[in-house]
Amino acid sequence: MLVGRVIVAVVVGYLLGSIPFGALVGRLYRGVDIRRYGSGRTGATNVLRTLGPGAAACVVAGDTAKGACAVFVATLLLASADPTALHVAEALAGVAAIAGHNWSAFMQFSGGRGVLVAGGALLVLFWPAMVPCVISAAVVIALSRFVSLGSLVSVVVAALGILIGIALAQAPRPDAAFALVGAAVIIIQHRDNIERLRAGTERKLGQRVSVPPPQGAV
Repeated sequence: MLVGRVIVAVVVGYLLGSIPFGALVGRLYRGVDIRRYGSGRTGATNVLRTLGPGAAACVVAGDTAKGACAVFVATLLLASADPTALHVAEALAGVAAIAGHNWSAFMQFSGGRGVLVAGGALLVLFWPAMVPCVISAAVVIALSRFVSLGSLVSVVVAALGILIGIALAQAPRPDAAFALVGAAVIIIQHRDNIERLRAGTERKLGQRVSVPPPQGAV
């Protein structure tokens, strides 16, 4: 039964992560498929560039919430289990939510990059690591105007924060799996951004992508 509950936590985490808030907001906000514009991703950054800050804020809230909810569901399912099993399930559910966001079962296995989902999961897993994570992202984005660079730096800082927390016995050891696997997945998903950063062609914050008006608009 214990293994079964862990499996359920992982499956639920993946399905929660698969909820395509970016695509849903695009359809509801402008009647468009967000994947046809900008980077082709469903994350908040592409929504910001194509649909503006209001739509992006909705996606930020939704994507962060689904990461947090994935871990919280695992907590509920394994509440009566021993602490090690509980923490393993929570870490795996967090990774599953990132995977669901990036390869959504509802979007032909396409999606975003997983930064906000990971942030939501981190809030439940080990929230102290969020402080340097958010600060580092904000500083890098403010100085460079590259959201992708800020995201990459924040992911590395978050992973280091979790590992330091484990070393100081402040975070459970299974969280290392979330830190390392989650960071690896997100960095790999940013490989096109990394190539554009190196080539000097990456879009900066504030650069918009033209999106046609809703059908029927005059």
